[in-house]
Amino acid sequence: MEKPNCIILAISPANQDIATSDAIKLARDVDPSGERTFGVLTKLDLMDKGTNAVDVLEGRAYRLQHPWVGIVNRSQADINKNVDMILARRKEREYFETSPDYGHLASRMGSEYLAKLLSEHLELVIRQRIPSIIALINKTIDELNAELDRIGRPIATDGGAQLYMILELCRAFDRVFKEHLDGGRPGGDRIFGVFDNQLPAALKKLPFDRYLSLKNVQKVVTEADGYQPHLIAPEQGYRRLIDGAISYFKGPAEASVDAVHYVLKELVRKSIAETQELKRFPSLQTDIATAANESLEKFRDESRKTILRLVEMESSYLTADFFRKLNAEPEKNLNPSDKKKNAEPDKNPNQSHTGDRLNESYLRRIGSNVNAYIAMVCDTLRNTIPKAVVYCQVKEAKRSLLTNFYAQVGSREKERLSAMLDEDPQLMDRRIQIAKRLELYISARDDIDAVCWK
Repeated sequence: MEKPNCIILAISPANQDIATSDAIKLARDVDPSGERTFGVLTKLDLMDKGTNAVDVLEGRAYRLQHPWVGIVNRSQADINKNVDMILARRKEREYFETSPDYGHLASRMGSEYLAKLLSEHLELVIRQRIPSIIALINKTIDELNAELDRIGRPIATDGGAQLYMILELCRAFDRVFKEHLDGGRPGGDRIFGVFDNQLPAALKKLPFDRYLSLKNVQKVVTEADGYQPHLIAPEQGYRRLIDGAISYFKGPAEASVDAVHYVLKELVRKSIAETQELKRFPSLQTDIATAANESLEKFRDESRKTILRLVEMESSYLTADFFRKLNAEPEKNLNPSDKKKNAEPDKNPNQSHTGDRLNESYLRRIGSNVNAYIAMVCDTLRNTIPKAVVYCQVKEAKRSLLTNFYAQVGSREKERLSAMLDEDPQLMDRRIQIAKRLELYISARDDIDAVCWK
């Protein structure tokens, strides 16, 4: 009774005082305005002679918003005789039409009139409620469609449609992956961290101080010429020192390649997890992850080859101008007497040469020159290694991470495509339930629309 859509029939016997009717009291408690309450008087034929219920039926004794309706039901004798409802309704009509008290109200009395009155009111209430009902149905339909979109629509059985769906899912993953790299999502900045922090720190830790110590410089320079003494400058010693120093750059370079590879693999994992469309297809997630990681491995191998070539190129052809300028600078700083002294030939060339090989200041100068050249190479590689890594790994990952996978998928049979789109059984059951509910709500909306237009 408390529900606002409920119609209340306040049924009271005519042979009792209406003021004390429990039905009227209950109806007044839940429906103070009387909009939902219909008063019904029964047992009109059992009232004492000389009394009637006209004041109640005409609304003078107790007024309701809707008119009172009097009815005459079957008597106990009629029930015992199994009098059917058709005959009972006819006798009821005859009672009101022939009654001297209620004859003027006969058209508004009886069970048939009550049913008609209630039907008209129910239709009116329904028409009033239809906009809100349709709004509720539309809201529910939108929610069900949104949930279907979230968990995914049913999968097509056609091989071409399945292939198209797989490619669309791969493109959705690829978009998320690129967003990570380009800054739309977090994670791509870690690659910059490799070049801006990890690589410089690794280069700074290289043991050039130990490698270019006086003892090691003397050892390398002495061994470089073998039994032959160097005539002017220990060029072989210089080259051997430089080659040995440059080889140290291979470690940080390869470490940068591996660090970027690890970041890219992690971004693949995150991108798969963040691609909503893929959540319903665990098998396809695994296939994409495998294909992406295989591509990243290939990109890493190519990147490693490239950066090692960069390091080896620095060893293969030295920058001679660097040493020419380096030797020219002391000459500029010498005064004329020093130049004259340097121009004089040594009295004992062999002694001078032997002294050069063992002279501490001379060895220190060699170490200093090599160190300066290695610093120049270090600055060059600090700039070129990131470029090579980005070109070979990051750019290739953005351009062709799943290229091989696309080619493989295109040549697969329908059965294998179906296996790739294998779903969680619970998710499939959930989709079927939602689809059934959606069908019912759409059908209900169509039915209501059809009624409204009649």
